[in-house]
Parts: sequence; C-alpha cells; structure tokens
Amino acid sequence: LFSSLFLGVGKTTLIQKVTQALKSSGIPIDGFYTEEVREGGRRTGFDVVTLSGNRGPLSRVSSDSSTSRREYRVGQYVVDLVSFEHLVLPMLRNINHGSDTEKRICVIDEIGKMELFSQAFIQAVRQTLAGSGTVVLGTIPIPKGKPLDLVEEIRSRKDVKVFNVS
Repeated sequence: LFSSLFLGVGKTTLIQKVTQALKSSGIPIDGFYTEEVREGGRRTGFDVVTLSGNRGPLSRVSSDSSTSRREYRVGQYVVDLVSFEHLVLPMLRNINHGSDTEKRICVIDEIGKMELFSQAFIQAVRQTLAGSGTVVLGTIPIPKGKPLDLVEEIRSRKDVKVFNVS
C-alpha cells in the first residue's frame, strides 16, 4: 500500500504506472483509482475510474453549507455514494468470486474518508484482503486527527507492506 499525508504527491500516478506495467506483462488486474476533476484550474471534485474504463463521480464541491441527513461530506465535498458503489462494488465482488488458484491483482486507490462512508465497500475490501488468490495494490492516508478504523486495521496487518510516498 502507498500512504501519504498530503494530496498531490503522486500516489495515483504511481498506481497508474504500476498498473500499466502489470497489464503489459499480461498479469490479471482489475480495480479502480480516483482522479481529480478540475474546472477553470480549480479542483471541483473527484471521479472514480475503473481499470475497465468506466467513470463516475465520487464527490463534488457543494456550494450549499447546509447538510441533509443523507448527505455524506468531507470538507467542501459531497460524496456520491450511489455512484461510487455502483462502479466499485460489482468489480470487487467479481474479484472476490474468482478462483483462488489464479493469482490476481486488485487496485484500490484509495481507501480513505470518502470511500469509507460505504459499509458495503468496507465489507468488500475486507473480503478482498482475506482472499488468498488476490494481491491488493492500494493507497491509504496517513492519519491526521481521528484514525480511520479500516485504514488502521489494514496498516497493522502482517501481510501488508506500506510505502510512504512523499
């Protein structure tokens, strides 16, 4: 797993380059990465992009400061949980139902605050990590403030190697 305290240090770029190298070597790989969405030079949100080429919103800047009960927010961003789960969960379920005899790589960029609003995603990540046939290449944040339970659970696993990216 790649970990960093700051946005914009290159975790996703690193994931994309490793993914391209693995794909060109013919290694079975699936997963997703998150990508900044910019308008007029300003970040307005993040998209989820699957390695099979599907894309959808993960979050967008909200100009409305009021929060409804069903709204999930991280700072100025409102998380689109329906879009995120629609793109990511079928892919993770597909990986988790594969044969354990075939080694596969699953890219999960990232396991962070926005993604962890989804209980189904948390469950799917745990299942993926438990699968003996799957190697996970992912990104997690370095905790600032209150630690994220799943992130700390992953960080403390004996079968996980964390590389800090700066």
